[in-house]
Amino acid sequence: MSGAGSSAGSTGGTGGTGSAGSASGPGSTGGTGSTGGTSAVPGRPDTAGRPPGTVPDPRRGPVVAALMLGMALAALDGTIVSTAVPQIVGDLGGFAVFSWLFSGYLLAVTVTLPVYGKLSDTFGRKPVLITGIALFLLGSLLCAAAWDMGSLIAFRIVQGLGGGAIQGTVQTIAADLYPLKERPKIQARLSTVWAVSAVAGPGLGGLLAAYADWRWIFLINLPVGAVALWLVVRHLHEPARTKNRPATRPRIDWAGALAVFACGGLLLFALVQGGVAWPWLSAPSLALFGASALLAAATVVIERRAAEPIIPGWVWRRRTIAAVNLALGSLGLLMVAPTVFLPTYAQSVLGLGPIAAGFVLSVMTLSWPLSAALSQHAYNRIGFRLTAIIGITCAALVLLAFPLLPFPGAAWQPALIMLLLGAALGLFQLPLIVGVQSTVGYAERGTTTASVLFCRQVGQSVGAALFGAIANATLASRLAAAPEGIRDGLPGDLDSVSHALGDPGSLTAEAAEYLRRAVDTAVDHVYVGAAIAAGLALLALVFVAPRRFPVITETEETPAG
Repeated sequence: MSGAGSSAGSTGGTGGTGSAGSASGPGSTGGTGSTGGTSAVPGRPDTAGRPPGTVPDPRRGPVVAALMLGMALAALDGTIVSTAVPQIVGDLGGFAVFSWLFSGYLLAVTVTLPVYGKLSDTFGRKPVLITGIALFLLGSLLCAAAWDMGSLIAFRIVQGLGGGAIQGTVQTIAADLYPLKERPKIQARLSTVWAVSAVAGPGLGGLLAAYADWRWIFLINLPVGAVALWLVVRHLHEPARTKNRPATRPRIDWAGALAVFACGGLLLFALVQGGVAWPWLSAPSLALFGASALLAAATVVIERRAAEPIIPGWVWRRRTIAAVNLALGSLGLLMVAPTVFLPTYAQSVLGLGPIAAGFVLSVMTLSWPLSAALSQHAYNRIGFRLTAIIGITCAALVLLAFPLLPFPGAAWQPALIMLLLGAALGLFQLPLIVGVQSTVGYAERGTTTASVLFCRQVGQSVGAALFGAIANATLASRLAAAPEGIRDGLPGDLDSVSHALGDPGSLTAEAAEYLRRAVDTAVDHVYVGAAIAAGLALLALVFVAPRRFPVITETEETPAG
C-alpha cells in the first residue's frame, strides 16, 4: 500500500522553505496559486523580486532521493522479512512467538509516531530524521547478529523505534519542500516506493533466504540507509528557527511522551494477543483493556496540564484534522481485508501458489499510485473533501462486490477487484493527506501528520484483531454445522485448519471442498466488514469534515526560518 501521512517536514537544497499550502486550491480560503518550490534565501525574495516559495530549487533532487530511500527502508521492512520466516524459525527456533517479529515492530512504530511528530515541530525535521535512520540501521545490524528469537524480536523493536521517525518525518519534509500544487508529484513518488516494495519485497526476501542467508535481509538495509543518511546530512539544510519563537529553551513533555508510549503499547499488545494467546473475554484481555483505559485517562490529564503536549487538544478540536484522522483510521481498518485475508483466499479457495497469490494482491499497488497521481485533477476542481468522498464510496462498492464473486471462480476476478480497489483508495487517501497538511503551518505540520499516521496504524491493529475474530467465528460456525458425513474428516479445531489447508491431501474430497467453501464464506464476511469500515470513513467526511478545507495561503504560512 501506499504510504501516507508524515511528520513535519523541512526544507531541501539551500534551506528555503516550502509552503504549507498555496493558492486558492480546493477548499481554500483564499490566496493565489504557487507553482514553485523554495527560494534561494529563506524568507526573502529572489533576485527577480519574486516572493519566497515560488522559485524551484534545483537542489531538491538529492533530498527527494534521500526521502525515497528512507521510505524504502520502512516499506520493504515488513514484506522482505515475511518470506524468510521459515528460515529464521529453522535457525533460531521460537515458532510460537515468531509473529512478534511483526507485532513488535508495529508496536514501536505506532506508539512513537506522536512523539516524533512533536519533536520535529520543536527541534526541526532534520535531527529527527537522522535519529530515525540511525536507529533503524542500528536495529538492522543487531537483527543480523541475533542469537535467538527473543533477541531478534527485541532488536526488531529497536528497528521500529527508528521506523516511526522515518515514516512520519519523510512525508512531512515532502510537504514542506513542495507547495500545494506540486505535492501530488512527490506523494505519487513515495506511493510508488510502497508499491514497488510490496511487489519486490517478498521475492527479494525469498532469494536472500534461499541463496544467501536470512541475516542479509537486515544487512541489505545498511548501504541503502547509509546513502540516505549521507544525503540528508549533506543536502537537507534547515534555516535558523527564530521567527515567532520564544527565547527560552523548548520544553519537552517527557511525561506525556511516556504516557502515550505506555498507553498505546498496552492497547496494541492487548489487540495483538487477544484471541491468539488467550480468549477475548479472559482475565488477561480484560485486565489489559482495563489498564489501557486507565492509562488513556491519565494521558488526557497529563496532556491537558502540559505546556507543550505531545498530542495537543487542537488535533481533535479542528474539524478538518479530526475528520481526516477518523477517515484514515477507518482506512487502516479496511486494509486488513486485502492484505491479510486475500492471500489465504487465493491459495485456499482458488488453489493458487504463493507467487500467483501475491500477484493477485499486488495489482492493487499498481493502480493506487497512478490514481493518487491523477487525483489532483479532481480535487483542484471539486475540492479535497468531495474527491475523497467519491473515492471511499467507490471503495465501499468494490468491497461489497467481493462476496458476489462465484465459487471458486478464476484468479482474474479478485485481481480485478483489487485493481479497482487500489484506484478508489488512491483517489481517497492522497487528497486527504495533501489537504490536511495544507491547513496547518510549518510549526504544526509534524504533529498533524503524526496524528494521521497514528490513527491509521491503530486502525490496522484494531482491524487485524476484529476481522481475525470475525473470520475465526465464521470458520468455527461452519465446522460445527458440517453434515455428519463430512464432519469426521474436517479439522477438529481452528488451530488445525491452517495445517489442513496447507496439506489438502489429508482431507477427503468432500471435506476439502467443504473447508474451501467455509474459508470463502469467512473471507466474504471480512470484506463486508471492510465495506462497513469504508462506510465509517464516509460518515466522518460527510458529517465531521468541513465542506471546504481551510487551506492556508503562502502569506499565512509560518516560515521555517
